[in-house]
Amino acid sequence: MATVKVTAGSAGTSGWNVSLTLPSGASVTNTWSATASGSTGAVRFTNVDYNGRLVAGQVTEFGFQGTGSGAGMTPICAAS
Repeated sequence: MATVKVTAGSAGTSGWNVSLTLPSGASVTNTWSATASGSTGAVRFTNVDYNGRLVAGQVTEFGFQGTGSGAGMTPICAAS
């Protein structure tokens, strides 16, 4: 299980996404407070309706459960 914090920069955001590449044999089985695109390999999490618009410095969180080993993952974040 993982919890990911998303913090808006100085301009705030109207949407966000977090991408990560899972190692071979790992998969996402459940997600909350985000929408997952994919469950193995390259997975992208995007905001849901209630947590996409963030003012400067505001924080939201999402989480996911998975199977396998996630050692060595480096998430990449972007905002819109």
